[in-house]
Amino acid sequence: MQMMRCIGFMGLGIVFAGALAGVPVFAGDTPAKPPVEDGSKIVITSPKDGEEVDDSFELKYELTKGSQATHAHVYLDGQYQKGFSGAFKGLSKGDHKITVTGATKDHDLVTATHTIIVEVE
Repeated sequence: MQMMRCIGFMGLGIVFAGALAGVPVFAGDTPAKPPVEDGSKIVITSPKDGEEVDDSFELKYELTKGSQATHAHVYLDGQYQKGFSGAFKGLSKGDHKITVTGATKDHDLVTATHTIIVEVE
């Protein structure tokens, strides 16, 4: 029992030391690349910031591609919407933050980004 407690504290110490040093400790903890400045621009055209919407609605945006952007990534309340189809369905009532960010063919983000907040009635 004493040995298990000691091993647990050592593991915690390694994680803590790694976090202080800024070193990834767990697999998949690779630091994110900084966004690429490539001249792209992105604008959410519908809905508008602050607009009240139903629980299901279409998201429309315009991406002006710079030197590297090929598509956009959509986030709802900070969560990436993989395979986004262009519409949100069945959102809960209340405020929701929608962010659209340009991305390269390798899915690295570019600096072009636009965020709105909508209120689902």
